[in-house]
Amino acid sequence: MTNPSIVNFATPDLADAYPDAVRVCALPFQDFGGRTAFAGQIRTVVCYEDNQLVKQVIQQPGNGGILVIDGGGSPRRALLGDLNAALARDNGWSGLVINGVIRDAALIGDIELGVKALGVTPLRSSKTGAGAIDVPVVFGDALFEPGDWLYCDRDGVLVAKAPLSLAAASE
Repeated sequence: MTNPSIVNFATPDLADAYPDAVRVCALPFQDFGGRTAFAGQIRTVVCYEDNQLVKQVIQQPGNGGILVIDGGGSPRRALLGDLNAALARDNGWSGLVINGVIRDAALIGDIELGVKALGVTPLRSSKTGAGAIDVPVVFGDALFEPGDWLYCDRDGVLVAKAPLSLAAASE
């Protein structure tokens, strides 16, 4: 899932080089993880105030991928805490992008993992297992499909159908 050509990138440069090939997620994400720039292939989870499916996916090898979680933008229940963030890192995930909130923000900041979310709450999620894995999701005016490529840094979140390279764009 990882691609050496995506290690050094800036989302503004990719957006300029590939204006017709990228989709921009227009949500006001905050950076919480110890890594602020990360890229990789997408897997998805749809869940509302329930992180059981998130844990199920991050227990699997991440191979440098990014888990995109559509929590419906709910500010009430955290979809990620420090223990699951550490689990994701330990299983080789590059990062998580969460249309929802997290908890344990200070501890997650010390974990070498990209984490973008809308905010924080002290409340844990419910544990019913409701939702879906590896389905297309839409939020922030962007479509995220399993297998697409995601590029995240402090300037934003870009989605592309294929890996992007600034070197290839300048040739």
